[in-house]
Amino acid sequence: MLSESPGHLARTAGEARGSLLVVVGGDGTVNEVVNGAAGTDAEIAVLPSGTGQDFGRSHGIPADFDDAVRIVLEGETRAIDLGRVECEGNTSRFFANVGSAGMSGAVARRANSMSKALGGRVTFYYALTREFLGWRNTDVVVELADGERREGRMHDVIVANGRWHGGGMQLAPQASQNDGLFDIVLIGDITKLDFATTSPKLYSGRYLAHPKVELLRSSTLSIDAAEPLPLEVDGEPIGTTPARFEVLPAALRLRVPAA
Repeated sequence: MLSESPGHLARTAGEARGSLLVVVGGDGTVNEVVNGAAGTDAEIAVLPSGTGQDFGRSHGIPADFDDAVRIVLEGETRAIDLGRVECEGNTSRFFANVGSAGMSGAVARRANSMSKALGGRVTFYYALTREFLGWRNTDVVVELADGERREGRMHDVIVANGRWHGGGMQLAPQASQNDGLFDIVLIGDITKLDFATTSPKLYSGRYLAHPKVELLRSSTLSIDAAEPLPLEVDGEPIGTTPARFEVLPAALRLRVPAA
C-alpha cells in the first residue's frame, strides 16, 4: 500500500490489529505508522529507504534491502518504548526515535524542503550549517520528572529515545529504548566557534564532552522558552514550544535482528 496523503498510513496502521506491518521508507514514514500502531498489538518491521534511516540504525536494522528483508522473515519481536509530545496548539504526537526543541526543529524544516539527492548525511549537515549561521540562542526552561530544573540561554534541547538522529549523528550514544527514560541533551549558549570545532564530533557522540553540553535522564520533561521554539520528532516538524514530553514504556512491538 502506498501512502495517499498525510495521516493515511497512521489510520491504516491503527486498523491493523494483530498484524505485521512492513514499513518501506525513512524515519518520517516510520513515525506516521507508529502514530497508528502505538499501544496496539500490531507489530512493525522496517525496510529502510529514506533520507536519515536513524531509527533503523538505532535498532541494528541493516540499510541493505535484502538484509533488512531477512530481519522481517527471521528476526524476533521486541517491545520498545515510545515518546509522546504535547505542544502548542493541542498537538499530540508519538515518536519512536528522537524529538527536539530549538535549532534542530529549524534544521528538520529546512532538510525536508531540500533535495535528498546527495544522501541523508550531506543533506542534514548542510541544513545544520545553514540554520546555525542565522540562529539566535534564547532563554529556555526545562523541568524534569523529579522537579529538577535547568534554566538559561540554550541552543537546543534533544529528547532522545534512540541513539542516532539527523542522518547519522550520534546525539545520545547511551540511549536505550527499553529503560523507560529519555536521554536529554541540553546544548547551551554555544558560539559559532564552538560549532566550528565541535560539530564534526556529533557523529561520534564526543560532542557531549563540551562544557556547554549537559546530559540528563528523565521519564518526562517540559520545555518552555522566551520565544516559541520549533519542535520536531523523528525529523518531522510538528509545532512550537511550550511542550511536554513523556516516555510510554514498551508501547510498540518491533521486529529486530535475532539475538
